[in-house]
Amino acid sequence: MTTVTGEAGATNATTVAIVDDHEAVRLGLRAACRDAGYEVVADTADVPTLLAAFDDPAVDPPKVVLLDLSLGDGSNVTDNVRAVLAVGSQVLVHSIADRVAAVREALAAGAAGVIPKSSPTASVIAAIATVARGDALNNVEWASAIEADRDFAKAQLGRRERDVLHLYASGLPLKLVAQQLGIAHSTAREYLDRIRAKYVEVGRPAPTKVDLLRRAVEDGILPGLDAEAGDARR
Repeated sequence: MTTVTGEAGATNATTVAIVDDHEAVRLGLRAACRDAGYEVVADTADVPTLLAAFDDPAVDPPKVVLLDLSLGDGSNVTDNVRAVLAVGSQVLVHSIADRVAAVREALAAGAAGVIPKSSPTASVIAAIATVARGDALNNVEWASAIEADRDFAKAQLGRRERDVLHLYASGLPLKLVAQQLGIAHSTAREYLDRIRAKYVEVGRPAPTKVDLLRRAVEDGILPGLDAEAGDARR
């Protein structure tokens, strides 16, 4: 069940929305937020459903969106965080403890903080209050875990896979990548499939060419490029 009211009540309570693909989690968080005095204006299984409720400029978006790190609709956390931020809400990511690479992406995309799903309810409520005030959550433990995980999170690409990624993410069509490397187009496609599979294995999926560009920059295969340059290579 998805619940969206799309409007705030008459009180000055902090407005909260919950995005999680598990209904039981949403119901539990909704009850906890209400008990704490927050006004839950929506709970949905995905970000598009949430955002659709706030298309009307006369309807204020929630102050804080409690966002599940990994949703079942195939979306990625970077896009989800940015989409929520774009409507004016703050993002507090609700995560299990073993998704360090995805947490890094969420924080890089602008999430105000991360609260583990194993946290006591009181800690979740306190984290919402912190984010609602406009403060960043203290993520010292996550920062340490992220730093420790950097090498592990890198996809272990072979030399030829790095060559393919370098050329393809730079903007060349796959056919020209194959020609430049002196391999068949089908072989280049196999390398590209392997590259994507390896990024999925380390929790850093790259389904689009822009995503592959980001991964290449993150892993030092390409120099840093601005977002507009990245979008132009789509």
